[in-house]
Amino acid sequence: MTVLTVTMIAGVLTIIVLLVIRLNAETAPILVHPERYDVPAGVETLGYSVVGDRAVLVGDDRVIRVFDAESGALLDSYSLN
Repeated sequence: MTVLTVTMIAGVLTIIVLLVIRLNAETAPILVHPERYDVPAGVETLGYSVVGDRAVLVGDDRVIRVFDAESGALLDSYSLN
């Protein structure tokens, strides 16, 4: 019975320590500058996000454009029409 108690206490303490370490870690913000990417003239950016090594921009022309986050090259586009 005491072995189970010691094991459970050690497990709870381990979880608490890991949570404290994880929650106190510095997180670097991911900055996206939509003006860095080549969208057609007159198209306003409604939303943007970074997913892995891709930047996704949604324009007011109802087109989703996927760019390479590093180089800024257009990889794909999807029309919502």
